[in-house]
Amino acid sequence: MELQSGPALRLTIFVKANDRWHHRPLYTEIVHRAHEQGLAGASVFHGIEGFGRSEMIHTSRILDLSDDLPCSIVIVDAEQRIRDFLPQLDELVTEGLVFLDPVEVVRYASRT
Repeated sequence: MELQSGPALRLTIFVKANDRWHHRPLYTEIVHRAHEQGLAGASVFHGIEGFGRSEMIHTSRILDLSDDLPCSIVIVDAEQRIRDFLPQLDELVTEGLVFLDPVEVVRYASRT
């Protein structure tokens, strides 16, 4: 998928790294579905500490090892392509946070 310079939409999904979808990591399922739908790209970022609605702090510090660390998936593409992908997330994300930000793409290039 070619992403043009100019206005776009950033989709960010916060879930727990240990969330599963049919025995595989939820973040993996989201990335694979985004790829299948032809979105411009997706990246997964694993957090080392955080808290959410439960108000419990989850951390990777050695004495407080946690198996439910924060994880975010970030996807940037044209607004309509992102909005067309949102119904997939209705099915997949039962706990977490999904939000959209308007962004401006300055450059989108890859090695060939």
